Amino acid sequence: MKSFLLKRKRRCVLLRPSVDIIVIPISKPMLVGIYENNRLIKTIKKEGLTSDILPEIFDGLLRDYEIKRIIYAKGPGSFMAIKLAYVFFKTLEITKNIEFLAADGFYFNKNAPIKAVGNSFFVKKDDIISIEKNLKEGEFFLPEKIDISDFSKDTSPLYVLKAV
Repeated sequence: MKSFLLKRKRRCVLLRPSVDIIVIPISKPMLVGIYENNRLIKTIKKEGLTSDILPEIFDGLLRDYEIKRIIYAKGPGSFMAIKLAYVFFKTLEITKNIEFLAADGFYFNKNAPIKAVGNSFFVKKDDIISIEKNLKEGEFFLPEKIDISDFSKDTSPLYVLKAV
């Protein structure tokens, strides 16, 4: 009886970390947080147009990580940034089967004023968003730890002002 030695090509399987991504497209610079086991492991800060930097950032993220969910600040803020981010993330939700969640921008700046137009700012009091003038804009931050229950499945953009 003859014995045969079968040589099999070894397949190198690269395991990518499973992460959640938080994006704050209404801040300058744009803030992106990478979370593993609900803890911030990496921060990306990027200046530029949302339409240019979102694809650039996510090209690397999709290559390096297994993304479980994307959470974004859905507004208020720059109408165009919110709209572009929403369409971009909704597309990833559909094409890559990535869960998509949201929170309003006040969650990421300790309820401080958010720049609107000119010298106007969005403010949130008793869950009502209005506009006031001549305030100091709050600084956006990425939380060190996240609780997924803080975020909503309602990802619809929060425009506040009507589109012109």
